[in-house]
Amino acid sequence: MREVLLVEDSQVQREMISNLLRDYGLNVSIACDGVEALEFIETFNPDLVVLDIVMPRMNGYEVCRRLKSDPKTKHLPVVLCSSKGEEFDRYWGMKQGADAYIAKPFQPVELLGTIKQLLRGEN
Repeated sequence: MREVLLVEDSQVQREMISNLLRDYGLNVSIACDGVEALEFIETFNPDLVVLDIVMPRMNGYEVCRRLKSDPKTKHLPVVLCSSKGEEFDRYWGMKQGADAYIAKPFQPVELLGTIKQLLRGEN
């Protein structure tokens, strides 16, 4: 079963997204901020990361930039999922190396379709 790391500081959003992903048949691990996410990824190897941007301690842009600049994690698919929905936010997220950018609120089918496509694209 595929392992997704959900990085989200809002408990309500965490529960909603993790339930959606579990209902889709994915294993879901949780990190509440960017520092926790990087610590988790160092130890475990998730198949994909769903990453909020606005978080305490380290924002999602910085986490994405670090993951994509590290040879061990540069191929790890990252989906930025944020309430920052302006075109510049999307542009900046993709410049950090994100594989996809989904603005909240989103349709469940949009997030699941994006994840399915990225997981299928793995070697």
